[in-house]
Amino acid sequence: MRNKSILFITQAAMIAAIYVILTFIANALGLASGVIQVRFSEALTILPFFTPAAIPGLFVGCILANTLTGCALWDIVFGSVATLLGALGTYALRKMKPAILMTFPPVVANVLIVPFVLQKVYGVPDSIPFLMATVGIGELISCTVIGLVLYRVLLPVGNKIFQLDIEPTEEEIRTAKLINAQKQ
Repeated sequence: MRNKSILFITQAAMIAAIYVILTFIANALGLASGVIQVRFSEALTILPFFTPAAIPGLFVGCILANTLTGCALWDIVFGSVATLLGALGTYALRKMKPAILMTFPPVVANVLIVPFVLQKVYGVPDSIPFLMATVGIGELISCTVIGLVLYRVLLPVGNKIFQLDIEPTEEEIRTAKLINAQKQ
């Protein structure tokens, strides 16, 4: 049980750190702020498919990234909540097909929350429907396009990287016993 806890905390911490780094890269390129935001870090919202540790990792990563890039307090709070809701939604839809469905919760969460932050906190004069469209475009690029690329890259190796709990088959158990018997 302890090893699973350590693995969970380690994965969450690594995902948070990667989220921050990717946000800094997008910020340096001028893509992480403004009306249309293409945060490479939001592509990580696909990770709850592979591990539930991604949920707190993404939430903490977003809090840290928004804090360290100088966002306003309410942006830190509500932007992080949007990412948390998106990650929870991705996790909830992880067994649904096609895989593109998993990318929609972060898009929807951000479309429903971020435009109000942009308007109320930063004083962006555009209308809420316009901001919903522009935030949606950025999130579709980040979560759906880049997120699905990440999903396809990780899918063949996800079990090794995230040490998923998959029950071994009878044949795998027999093979493991034979290998262990040969070692003795």
